Amino acid sequence: MKGLILSGGAGTRLRPITHTSAKQLVPIANKPILFYGIEAMARAGIREIGIIVGSTREEIKSAVGDGSQFGVKVTYIPQDEPLGLAHCVLIADKFLGDDDFIMYLGDNMLEQGLEEFVTDFESARASKKESEKPSAQILLCHVEDPRHFGVAEVDKNGHVVRLVEKPKDPPSDLALVGVYLFDKTINKAVRSIKPSARGELEITDAIQWLVDNKLSVRHKVLQGWWIDTGKKDPLLECNRLVLDAMTPRMNGTVDAASQIQGRVTIEKGAKISNSRIRGPVVIGPDAIVEDSYIGPYTSLGKNCRVIKSEMDHSVVLDGSSIVGVSKLTDSLIGRDVEVIRSFQQPRALRLMLGDDSKVELE
Repeated sequence: MKGLILSGGAGTRLRPITHTSAKQLVPIANKPILFYGIEAMARAGIREIGIIVGSTREEIKSAVGDGSQFGVKVTYIPQDEPLGLAHCVLIADKFLGDDDFIMYLGDNMLEQGLEEFVTDFESARASKKESEKPSAQILLCHVEDPRHFGVAEVDKNGHVVRLVEKPKDPPSDLALVGVYLFDKTINKAVRSIKPSARGELEITDAIQWLVDNKLSVRHKVLQGWWIDTGKKDPLLECNRLVLDAMTPRMNGTVDAASQIQGRVTIEKGAKISNSRIRGPVVIGPDAIVEDSYIGPYTSLGKNCRVIKSEMDHSVVLDGSSIVGVSKLTDSLIGRDVEVIRSFQQPRALRLMLGDDSKVELE
């Protein structure tokens, strides 16, 4: 079985961060989101992974490389325009060949691993008659308001009978998570459907084609949490959930005047002086924290500086500085950003903000 990870999206909902960076490389607990998906596939026994890349392809290639750091072999598949999830299957046909594969959205985060999902599909395809083998298996999740998702209707035997995209009257509360298993039949399906009203080849239409042609589509219901990290608040929530399960490590330097409370990871080269760190927190390599308070659910990237400041529930990317800030919370700070208290007269807010920025003041 092969893997296909979709990482071609522009990440417009995370601007301005994604004006200069791939959304799939924004870190959760100081690890790029994309890495979690690759590692999940590797743990499930997938050794060949194709990654769909768009305008940020060079940055993703630089971060992931040939895949050897994860124990896999990576092939990059360019997508010049975002023409739909089913279009990704279409352009990956040479890589996929006739093999079964798992398709995974690169900005999704799951608590549950992929091992059981993959094993169940492989077992079903190996143990049944040719006519009864499933052509697809989809991962579903119970949600409070299914009107905002692709929704599946399932019969009493566990087979998917209908898929509806963002229905006004949902047939169930089972939303598509963004993890799919297919055999080679999906290649015929994506060639048989037409673009939707928004001009894209929809994977829901391709799966519905399988159902309409009497092919078996199975499902599994997700255990644990699932988050689409495409917006700031869900990304911060995901950071919180991952930090909650983190195993602490202490590889940096903490002076006698500092207090470390709870699950805290301090990476090599980081220095903590006269500060209080209350976990769960991760502080990246060579970061400096002086005369400050770092509260729960904060991820501080490599080479960051926090001086005479207080912060919690935030993600700060590499190379940024927070100086003299009395309280920073619920924030996503990009790379090489400076947030400083100014003592110039007259007292005022002095801002230089990029396109699509958002600032909330007291």
